[in-house]
Amino acid sequence: MGLFVTFEGPEGSGKSTQARLLVEWLRRQGVHVIATREPGGTAIGDRIRAVLLDPELHNMTAEAEVLLFSASRAQLVREVILPHLQAGGVVVCDRFADSTYAYQGYGRGLSLEQLRQITQFATGGLEPDLTFLIDVPVEAGLERKRNGSGADDWNRMEQQVLEYHKRVRAGYLKLAEQSPERWVVLDGREPIEVIQSRIREHVKVRLGI
Repeated sequence: MGLFVTFEGPEGSGKSTQARLLVEWLRRQGVHVIATREPGGTAIGDRIRAVLLDPELHNMTAEAEVLLFSASRAQLVREVILPHLQAGGVVVCDRFADSTYAYQGYGRGLSLEQLRQITQFATGGLEPDLTFLIDVPVEAGLERKRNGSGADDWNRMEQQVLEYHKRVRAGYLKLAEQSPERWVVLDGREPIEVIQSRIREHVKVRLGI
C-alpha cells in the first residue's frame, strides 16, 4: 500500500493551498501522487458536491447532509483512492472522513458513534496514514475566505453561524489530540512557505526520502 495523506481545517485555513503545494513538490521528486478532494473527486461525487454546497438548500437536514457526504466518499474511496494506494502510490486528499466528525459531529451535534458506523461502511475502514490540520482562529479564517480567492465560492457550509464554526474548530483539535500518531497540527497564520516546509519534513519521514 502507498501513503494516504489528508488535509483538514476550518474554513479559510489555507489547507487547499498547502495540499496543492505538497502535490506539486512530490511530483518534482518523482513520486507517483494524485490529488483529490471531498466532497467530489469523481463524476458522481462532483454532482453530490454541487447539491451539498448550494446556498439555496439551506433547509437540508444534518442527517441528509452526512449521508450525501458519505455517498460521495464511498465512490471516491473505491474509484480513486484505493486503486492508487494498492498500486503503491501517494494520495493527497483535501478533506476526508474527519471533516464529517468535525462538521456534522462536533458542529451539528450528531452522534459520533453513529457517524463512525456510517463512515466505516462508506470507506470500508480506510483511514489516512497522515493528517495535517491547518488550524486558524474561526474569525480569521472566515474573514480570509470572504476577502480572498474564495469570495465567489461562499457556500452553504460557510453561511453557518459563528458558534457552529467554533464547535467545528474545537472538534478538529480534539480529534488531533486523540490520535497524535496520525495528526500534525500547524498554525495556519504562519507564512505559506513555512507551513509547507514543515509538511514536507513530515512526508519525507513517512516516505523515507
